Amino acid sequence: MTRKQLLAIAKRHGTPVVVMDHDAIRRNYATFRRRLPKVQAYYAVKANPAPEIIRTLYRAGASFDVASFPEFMLVHENIQHLPARERQDFIWDKIIYANPIKPKQTLEALDEYKPLLTYDNLDELRKIKRYAPHAGLVLRLRVPNTGSMVELSSKFGCDTGEAADLIIEAFRIGLVVEGLSFHVGSQCANFDNFVQALNIAAAVMQEARSRGHEIKILDIGGGFPVPYDSRVKPFPLLARKINSEIDRLFAKDIEILAEPGRFLVATAATAVARIIGKAFRDGKTCYYIDDSVYHTFSGIVFDHCQYRLKAFKKGDTEICTVFGQTCDGMDSIVQSEELPRLEIDDLLYSENIGAYSNASATHFNGFEPAQVVHVNE
Repeated sequence: MTRKQLLAIAKRHGTPVVVMDHDAIRRNYATFRRRLPKVQAYYAVKANPAPEIIRTLYRAGASFDVASFPEFMLVHENIQHLPARERQDFIWDKIIYANPIKPKQTLEALDEYKPLLTYDNLDELRKIKRYAPHAGLVLRLRVPNTGSMVELSSKFGCDTGEAADLIIEAFRIGLVVEGLSFHVGSQCANFDNFVQALNIAAAVMQEARSRGHEIKILDIGGGFPVPYDSRVKPFPLLARKINSEIDRLFAKDIEILAEPGRFLVATAATAVARIIGKAFRDGKTCYYIDDSVYHTFSGIVFDHCQYRLKAFKKGDTEICTVFGQTCDGMDSIVQSEELPRLEIDDLLYSENIGAYSNASATHFNGFEPAQVVHVNE
């Protein structure tokens, strides 16, 4: 979006406002598919569950990764409501429910859809057997998460040494393990995580094969990095590494899927906020805006993300602090940002804010989350 377009939207809709550009979503999806041609993208709905995004990605050819029953039904309902000419047969037994731990009520509700379910321990396996015996299974492996912005391996994934036994036990009790999965951690800066994880998965597949069970699906998870700044290594470099390892380690007929979330939507959104207060504190100019870390900038708290703020005005810059609108002292959006001299009612904007931002916004202090405006749907 151009600055002129952003200003026009802010004038028309007021602030705070988040502008979601669906052309950018489609470009990101096309880039992912072009760079990883053997990998089907299952959009991680948790990154941004807007129905408009689900419909855009479905039309583009994406499948979906969900982590709760409400997310599952959100995908289902939005696809069912598309016009018949846009609706294809959706393969419900190939949607992946990628949260390894599920309440029994969720399993009971999912069973009729026969989805793919992840698991990583014996208790979860027995629970699936009792409450969702018609599901296909994907065993999640614990893999290195070193250098990723959000580490997941301490919470999910079985150790390599117990993987084959968990596969054998699933078949013994009458379930079918269709695939293996892993997750290298969100916003993975260490591309060797993917290389190590692919080698771990290949070794587990080989052991399962030697014990009589062929695994046909590999889910390589998420973690594909977004260029928040110039320090992030380019996605094509990662794609080359992944493609090379896939060709070297796995049979040509293996079905490979991934769970990109941030990669597809982060760069598609820009937030615009208004300065509602100004003060001089601790030797710096401080601005207060009509958004907060409890709203669009919640990624600062929940996603370990740091966002840059930019001004529409030009001029000599100084180091400033920008606070959010709530009464909480931790509601600090950025402590050191270079901005020109600004006044109350001037506007600021923040790019690359489409993932894990308004998705985790709250109504803290009684403030409503920013309005989201979808363009180029």
